[in-house]
Amino acid sequence: MVARAILDAGDHILSADPPIELLHMRAGGGAGDRMAVPPIARVARLARRLGITVSRKVLVADDEGDLDLWVQARPETGQIRLSVSGWRDRSAWRPSAPPPDYAAAGADFRWETDAALRLTFLSPGAGLRHGFDAEAMLGRPLNALFVFDPKATGTSRLLDEAAPLDGRGARLRPTDAPVRLSAAIRHDGMGGIAGLVGATFLIDEPGEDDSDALIPPGGPPLTETFTAGLDKALRTPLARIVANADSIAARADGPIAAEYADYANDIAHAGRHLMGLVDNLVELQAIEQADFRLTATPIDLADVARRAAGLLGVRADAAGVTIRRPALSEGLPAIGDFGRSLQIMINLIGNAVRYSPRGGEVVVTAERDGEWALVGVADHGKGIAPEDQARIFEKFERVDPSEPGGNGLGLYIARRLARAMGGELSVESAPGEGAIFTFRLRSR
Repeated sequence: MVARAILDAGDHILSADPPIELLHMRAGGGAGDRMAVPPIARVARLARRLGITVSRKVLVADDEGDLDLWVQARPETGQIRLSVSGWRDRSAWRPSAPPPDYAAAGADFRWETDAALRLTFLSPGAGLRHGFDAEAMLGRPLNALFVFDPKATGTSRLLDEAAPLDGRGARLRPTDAPVRLSAAIRHDGMGGIAGLVGATFLIDEPGEDDSDALIPPGGPPLTETFTAGLDKALRTPLARIVANADSIAARADGPIAAEYADYANDIAHAGRHLMGLVDNLVELQAIEQADFRLTATPIDLADVARRAAGLLGVRADAAGVTIRRPALSEGLPAIGDFGRSLQIMINLIGNAVRYSPRGGEVVVTAERDGEWALVGVADHGKGIAPEDQARIFEKFERVDPSEPGGNGLGLYIARRLARAMGGELSVESAPGEGAIFTFRLRSR
């Protein structure tokens, strides 16, 4: 449909087809008034000033929604002749329906992709717990994180099916752990497919022998009721806040001032930080239970350290920090849980990178000391005073609470996990001299 109108030298409407007249009246204009639809009036004024025909695509906010229009303005003997086509309705933006509450159903971590199935979000802390660098994964294809069953639909057809995933089998590529994937289709403001919002559920390997299970020392645990209530009460609204803030920052619904996009980025960052805290509190509930068990298996602690260093390579490069890791020829046989040991090493090396100065070096060593296998992580940061060295392993404790990042739970969880495997986590440091964290397990 093409609707036409004629404006005089003062932008007053001399004549207009019904669609333009109706749009003008909805914008508050009357018969013979100046064109009341700002985007159309701007195109007309531009054509008059330049003295040439101007064509522009414009977005017009209407009572019933938004309209995508193509406006052509042609100067002619003191008048402007308008031709308006397109007339494609774009529904006004509304918050999308909340995704399925995978967290309430016990998901181990959440993820999101764009329309090209590139990862755009991963639960804070997911990489630490499950053996991959979440920051490095962002922007990579979904199949960089998951290996799909070749007999089932691969990633190339996930969006073509336009249907939610419901328990799709896969494996976590960094650790080869079996998982189930559930996901819902995420739509954009035009109703098109914008990607997936999904969750990952780890599957226990069949036939695991619990005879060698290790039981952590006792202690007053967080109650399951508390953490479940906290998870349910906070995760879904935080996920909505983050999703909407990301949408605003990406200017998905139209241009906005740069400072508002920056505000939205700050909101999204803060929301993810809070979701990381929720994840850690749920983790606390698990590790502080009296029946929490870890399976003791033979592992190579030097290989675990190398993997952790590799996963944090991108973050270290961005911070201008070098990670020196054990040589490939080095082995350090130990008894422990591979996934949890990797989680501990990622936490230690990640902290060392965070607190190292630009141009600094983090040194990861592996050695045997009698019946113990020891991995050390040394940095050249500002160090830790003797009176703070016990405190940093307590819940919600940090050396400097004013520093960005962290929530005071990482080292507490890491030490609990080390002790659950019959090992230990300790620190040696002095102010201004950096710190050395040592993770030890029984050797084999």
